[in-house]
Amino acid sequence: MTSANRYSSPLAERYASAAMLELWSPAVRHGLWRQLWLALAEAERELGVPIPDEAVSQMRSHLDDIDFEVVAAYERRFRHDVMAHVHAFGDVAPAARGFIHHGATSAYVTDNADLVLMRRGLELLRGKVLRVLGALSAFAREWRAEPTLGSTHLQAAQPTTVGKRATLWMQDLVLDLADIDHRIATMPMRGVKGTTGTQASFLEIFGGDHGKVRELEARVNSKMGFATAIPVSGQTYTRKIDAQVLGVVAGIASSAMKFSGDIRMLQSVGEIEEPFETEQIGSSAMAYKRNPMRSERIASLARFVITIEPNANLTHGVQFFERTLDDSANRRLVIPEAFLATDAILVLMANVAGGLEVHPARIRRRLADELPFMATEELIVRAVRAGVDRQVAHERIRRHSIDAARALKDGANRNDLLDRLGHDAEFGVRTDDLSDVLEPSRFVGRAPEQVDEFLRGVIDPIMSGRATHDERVEEVRV
Repeated sequence: MTSANRYSSPLAERYASAAMLELWSPAVRHGLWRQLWLALAEAERELGVPIPDEAVSQMRSHLDDIDFEVVAAYERRFRHDVMAHVHAFGDVAPAARGFIHHGATSAYVTDNADLVLMRRGLELLRGKVLRVLGALSAFAREWRAEPTLGSTHLQAAQPTTVGKRATLWMQDLVLDLADIDHRIATMPMRGVKGTTGTQASFLEIFGGDHGKVRELEARVNSKMGFATAIPVSGQTYTRKIDAQVLGVVAGIASSAMKFSGDIRMLQSVGEIEEPFETEQIGSSAMAYKRNPMRSERIASLARFVITIEPNANLTHGVQFFERTLDDSANRRLVIPEAFLATDAILVLMANVAGGLEVHPARIRRRLADELPFMATEELIVRAVRAGVDRQVAHERIRRHSIDAARALKDGANRNDLLDRLGHDAEFGVRTDDLSDVLEPSRFVGRAPEQVDEFLRGVIDPIMSGRATHDERVEEVRV
């Protein structure tokens, strides 16, 4: 059967990065299993279990050369994936055959490896969040003071600036980053717990010495790069941890979805557009179209990730007593897919954020259409200053605003509210005395300063600690 005749996940074929695909590969996962067996054997030997030097040496020499065909043959015989790998490891480390998996249950390797993978996955996502923040911070600095029409309820509202709007997208990611950092810092190992979490097998190995059992777990944790293990468990670590991790991952997807929605709407009115390649085709039929397909793909993948999050809580809720196995097949699907899809989202988001095209003329035209309406409070003040009754001024502005808005909807090429008021004797203020009221920068408040303060106080400290060892730019396949 050729690859064209077998289903393959689009996340692997089209969307996710090479680094995230490698992380969730069988080679990495099962290589971790061998590292865990080595860590267990080393720790047991250090604490007095008579494991020969040659056994440990052979295990150490064969951590990454897994023969997956041999493993598959064993699994067909035993119908048990962990035992298939135990036997395959024993084949290449025969001196260790009698000590591999000593005292352990399957969850020792499966659960501990999953926790390692999730922590590494969060670290990869963290780097990509930082890349997006870097692109958006450059964008916000460049456009910090460019007035643009605000929007509440998807209706025209008080102006803000293009750069200030970008800080709203960044703020969401900053909150996500804090969640990522917390989960990375507090991620525990399952540790060395035995079949139902009582550590009975290890207590037997060490002749009832509770201190050595505690020390065994501490040493295994340390060898695998973890400070702690979860204090108590059943056969598996509580699946609440999966739910917490996927909550962070889904939070990133939600932030990206909000960003992509804003870009799609801004592109629909011609203010800001996502990148578009020279020979890219927007539509097979409508040749003129330039569709926001990257942002649409972000939204599409984000919905997928967000709907995975409740799945983890549902799985946790049915883990009766010390464990049930109805988590296994589910977790094999949802945990890697959530990470792969969110990775793909951030690859797209970095591409979009780094290539946004701003069209100031269009922004200013849309602002000009609405700005006279935004200025009505100041118009009332000016009329009162000229001796007009406040309620009269309010009524004249209300009527002329309705008429000017109707004229725009009927095809007028500009908002002529000020002309209407200037020629209204009851309003009492000439058009020439109103022209300066429409300077857009008068309406943006502290937006430019807020951009400066946010970048200086929040983003710059985050970016100053950014690791620079992985600056690969992932290809976006559109």
